[in-house]
Amino acid sequence: MSKTRELRRRIKSVDNTRQITKTMEMVAAAKIRKAQERIEQARPYALQIMDVLANVAQHVAVSQHPLLDARESSQRTVIVAVTSDRGLCGAANANILRRAGNLMDAEKAAGAQVDIFAVGRKAINFFRYIGANIADERRGISDDPKFSDAKSIGATLTELYEKKEIDKVIVVFNHFKSAMEQTPVEHVLLPIKREAVEDEAARGATAGYEFEPGDEEVLNALLPTYIEALIYRALLESSASEHGARRTAMKAATDNAGDIIDEL
Repeated sequence: MSKTRELRRRIKSVDNTRQITKTMEMVAAAKIRKAQERIEQARPYALQIMDVLANVAQHVAVSQHPLLDARESSQRTVIVAVTSDRGLCGAANANILRRAGNLMDAEKAAGAQVDIFAVGRKAINFFRYIGANIADERRGISDDPKFSDAKSIGATLTELYEKKEIDKVIVVFNHFKSAMEQTPVEHVLLPIKREAVEDEAARGATAGYEFEPGDEEVLNALLPTYIEALIYRALLESSASEHGARRTAMKAATDNAGDIIDEL
């Protein structure tokens, strides 16, 4: 009789857990849809920036803007690791931290001093734990990224680069392919590759512009905005990836709880 009561108690406990994971799965599914919509809404803005950049680059030789200044050797590298503030999202955060850690080792092996710009509580806690040098940290972004967040991060990084206090910036984030698939990627944020500007110009622009005060001045003003757009994309994709990974993890937990109840 006592064994039966124990089984019933365990079944009830697992069922309570299943209800929680099922609820979290539903919440994550709703947030994925919202995150996808935000990515789609931000895409025309990014494309328009590239279109204007192409128009400007057609009219001027690529300027000597500090953000295009590639140093001969990277003495100081900043790695921007974008993670979530919360867990329970499978290996999404672990993949970013592993990728950023390997990149940090590679940069150090090349002779560079490496600083971490940690975005998200998981990145902050991890790099503090391993004793990495954290140059800056941001939290409270992953659930609902705003362009103001990207603008703030971009302003900090571009100022350091223009002052020649850092030589390279690499951002590591989860690329959102679908609700079922997210891939960690890295992108050299600074210096801006001249090829990126020249290639856009070579493809041709879709509209003509007149520039005031001048085409080169517009290009110089546009490049920091280009950086902000890239950071915003990383924040949005990382957020969507977090929700997708959490939905997958919670669905697996819900299914496992059902199997355990059946066995009991």
